[in-house]
Amino acid sequence: MNNGFYKNRRLKSFLFFAVCFLISIIPHIFHLKNFFYLTFTISFLIACYGLNVIFKNKKRAVSLINDSKTIGEDKLPMLDILVAARDEENVIERLVERLFDLDYPNNRLNIYIIDDGSADKTPLILERLSRKFDKLKIISRSSNAGGGKSGALNYALKFTKGEWILILDADAQLQKDTLPRLFTFVSDGSWSAVQLRKSVINVNKNFLTTCQSMEMAMDAIFQYGRLSIAGVSELRGNGQLINKEVLLKCGSFNEDTVTDDLDLSLRLLLSKSKIGILWNPPVMEEAVENLSALFSQRQRWAEGGLQRFFDYGDQLFSKKIKLIQKFDIIYFFTLQYALPIVSIVDLILSILLFESPSYWPISITAFTLSGIAVWYGSSCKSEGPVLRKLNLQLMLVSLLYLSHWFVVIPWVTLKMSILPKKILWKKTLHTGI
Repeated sequence: MNNGFYKNRRLKSFLFFAVCFLISIIPHIFHLKNFFYLTFTISFLIACYGLNVIFKNKKRAVSLINDSKTIGEDKLPMLDILVAARDEENVIERLVERLFDLDYPNNRLNIYIIDDGSADKTPLILERLSRKFDKLKIISRSSNAGGGKSGALNYALKFTKGEWILILDADAQLQKDTLPRLFTFVSDGSWSAVQLRKSVINVNKNFLTTCQSMEMAMDAIFQYGRLSIAGVSELRGNGQLINKEVLLKCGSFNEDTVTDDLDLSLRLLLSKSKIGILWNPPVMEEAVENLSALFSQRQRWAEGGLQRFFDYGDQLFSKKIKLIQKFDIIYFFTLQYALPIVSIVDLILSILLFESPSYWPISITAFTLSGIAVWYGSSCKSEGPVLRKLNLQLMLVSLLYLSHWFVVIPWVTLKMSILPKKILWKKTLHTGI
């Protein structure tokens, strides 16, 4: 991707921020008499679609896979598991040992660990593990190979032989019976890709990890509802199963974005490839444990989320996707990316001008929908780490936690608008809990 494309992203980011800013200041400049009724009407429409999305999960609750009817071994396809690992000495041994303990025919499973230029003891640990597990395949790249996680995965693809690719992070943990149940789900739904629900291992470590576990449950609720209504769903990086042929037709992993999963999700949608969401069993992973790591991670997610819309936005209005899918994408793009900017600017102007905020009905509606999804997701029957029992106080705390996006999104958008940006991948530190 050339420098002109980066400038194009920068220009689009600036225009997006400028439009959100103008929307924010209009009611403060013109003092429109009926503006409250407009925001109330918009809030009502947002609530109607959002509630419909959330409560579509009732369908999921009554259609769980019967574990006694998992697919037979003779029907399980050839599977390649790919793990891109850089400086993962704390977790890599645990991961490899658990992968070789999974219930899956040995002659149909290949496990590839990509040592992506590690500077710690990861290469030594992998070398020792390769002597213990004959079928462990180690692929090494230099630290300056480029492309980040996407580059590592693309490099490893040429060594793979399977029909399906399962992407895991180095801190991932799977239940022993995950793979047969996963392919039972694939055969039942004819999916091109499947995302396992993400679950937090260290859920009770502290306030942040507890909130992240509830946030992941909320995200899965929205994902399943969107899939049920509009056929729109997204991959989440860790625990994503992809048909190799479909992946190659989509152009593999984009090395010019900081969130390869979100980028690939949009390309799969444009190619009419379906992404299924599997609630149980989950993929378990570590949540970050401090504010610095949280904001670093969320800034990367926000930047990658915006990049995909700037890169493929024109195609989203083509005939490649259905009308309901366009509506769904615009709906969640507005709530996730536009509303935080509008709300923060509106709040700042209200304080400076001693006026009431103008867009508070929409913000309150968005937070209410999030709260309902948190409650629903936390109360669902879930395998894996047990979520904290939700009460009113914990729900309010979780909503306070979610407000960090109203800081992250405006800040990241502003940075993308005014600062020259190189593609940088910042890995999350895994401690091996």
